[in-house]
Amino acid sequence: MNDGPTNSPHLEGLVRRLLGDVAPDADTASLGRDDDVRDTLDLDSVDFLNFVVAVHDETGVDIPERDYGQVRTVASCVAYLSQRGATG
Repeated sequence: MNDGPTNSPHLEGLVRRLLGDVAPDADTASLGRDDDVRDTLDLDSVDFLNFVVAVHDETGVDIPERDYGQVRTVASCVAYLSQRGATG
């Protein structure tokens, strides 16, 4: 399992890019690391599901519905992915 700090900036960039793909009009660069992405970017459940699918497609990490609460911020999503060995 690789959860070192070298992956965090890369994973954070990946998360922000994927959020931008789902919400192209949103300013993901100004999104705080601890902001709730659904509330801040005004994502509905379909948008959030598209984000989760995109994360899986890019990293191979499956995020089951029961874990959605663990990936609601940029920081928590990066931590979740790091704990599961994602490198992006």
